Amino acid sequence: MTLTLLHFLIVCPLVFLGGFVDAVAGGGGLISLPAYLIAGVPVHMSIATNKLSSSMGTTLTTVRYARRGFIPWRQAALCVALAFVGSSLGAKLALKLDAEVFTLLMLVILPLVALYVLRGKALTQEERPPCSPRRTWVVSALAALFIGAYDGFYGPGTGTFLILALTALAHMEITKANGITKAINLTTNLSSLAVYLAGGQVILTLGLVAGCFGILGNYLGTRFFFHGGVKFVKPLILVVLAIFFVKVMSQFFG
Repeated sequence: MTLTLLHFLIVCPLVFLGGFVDAVAGGGGLISLPAYLIAGVPVHMSIATNKLSSSMGTTLTTVRYARRGFIPWRQAALCVALAFVGSSLGAKLALKLDAEVFTLLMLVILPLVALYVLRGKALTQEERPPCSPRRTWVVSALAALFIGAYDGFYGPGTGTFLILALTALAHMEITKANGITKAINLTTNLSSLAVYLAGGQVILTLGLVAGCFGILGNYLGTRFFFHGGVKFVKPLILVVLAIFFVKVMSQFFG
């Protein structure tokens, strides 16, 4: 695909905004993925290139969590292995779908994910009685496999779904769940990225430059918006999604 300055002018600011939003309230993928589609990047290349840019930020975040001892590696190891399998299969399935079918699926999946992420706080700090070790291991393993497959196939909302599964179903403490989520998310991003790279779907230059903007947005979001960010970012997400829907609908019915 031939890149123009317009691609960078559309994608980079929106990926920056996605990183900013993700640091404040989560759900940054609801902005970063449509950014590529709004710029006119084909659907498979959009998902693949978004994996590259999001992997850059996820890598830095995961390293930071690991250095602070927030990732329980003994339990995370099984989740990482199953997430690798799930995300690889999800990415391979995505490559087999026709672009038009994939776009129609996105028109259904994206608003459902957005509704879930934006409806309020999906997580709770409330203490839950601990599960049996066996249930904790089984639930976390299944979450890694199936949500990992979703991330390889599509992506937005993965972090929210993982933390919710680990806290609400496996009754994990929130810090531990966050650490395992980061390890799983990095695995799913990198393994699906490898599949997309092998399939020749990743636009390296655009993804690398956009990834730098995403890292900057994440850094500034973390630094400046610790309080009151949710009210600010929800309208931004909705505006980007509205632009995405108008563009896709105009392509189908124009």
